[in-house]
Amino acid sequence: MPAVSFQSVSKTFHTPKGPFQALDNVSLDIEEGEFFGLLGPNGAGKTTLISILSGLARASSGSVKVLGHDVQSDYAAARRRLGVVPQELVFDPFFNVRETLRIQSGYFGVRNNDAWIDELLESLGLADKAQSNMRQLSGGMKRRVLVAQALVHKPPIIVLDEPTAGVDVELRQTLWHFIARLNREGHTVLLTTHYLEEAEALCGRVAMLKHGQIVKLSGMSELLKSATSNVLQFKTDSVLPADVAVRARVTGRIVQIPAQDAGDVERLLVALREGSVALEDVEIRRADLEDVFIHVMNEQESSGRRAAS
Repeated sequence: MPAVSFQSVSKTFHTPKGPFQALDNVSLDIEEGEFFGLLGPNGAGKTTLISILSGLARASSGSVKVLGHDVQSDYAAARRRLGVVPQELVFDPFFNVRETLRIQSGYFGVRNNDAWIDELLESLGLADKAQSNMRQLSGGMKRRVLVAQALVHKPPIIVLDEPTAGVDVELRQTLWHFIARLNREGHTVLLTTHYLEEAEALCGRVAMLKHGQIVKLSGMSELLKSATSNVLQFKTDSVLPADVAVRARVTGRIVQIPAQDAGDVERLLVALREGSVALEDVEIRRADLEDVFIHVMNEQESSGRRAAS
């Protein structure tokens, strides 16, 4: 039995401008004990899918099950098996951290939970904030409390929706150390993130969404092996020749260009030299998940344009 099963899930929102299809016939199974990544650009449908999974939205069609429990017809049982960390910083300003976690335990009927609460506080770097009112905490500390709230009833399935967006490096390291430990102990983890290096380091499988559809579903190792190209990377302040620029991904001074083989690298370097491009810190590296992600998204966009024409 899958930990989470999405079967032919579609969702249409009705807006003043007309219907908008956020999800289009999404089907996938996440097995127990997996660390699974859900990737896609903004508006791809990731948060909508998680909202349906957690019962915050209702699918227009299709079904979603959590360890065999339907999220609509058997909501209470499905929700007890989920720990969801949302994107938004939602908190009750009237309680301190320990009180917040005790109240959250009560929502799930969990009593005498202080030992686990203490472990969560310690593992997430919140021990010295246990008596602090939620209003007094920084954004990063509030994010840690959201994670603790999601885990306070020891759910077998942990859902993390952009959990490290806008937080410091220390929190990211603390969080991933703890979540990786829980995954090793048997918890299933579903992660959405824009930090692709996190997904590459943590996830065993990923699904890529675009325009509400799954455009790629693969194991991480297979996905990276499929990226046969290398990447020529360098820094420059120069303007790239037009024929090189169309292939390049530029971030500030850093330029990254896919290269199929050594001959392709040589041709690129010749073109750059002839274009009087001054290069610094030149290196050739293997393609990573970000390269694969951009290739898949661009390929899907090209396919859509060809279909439309």
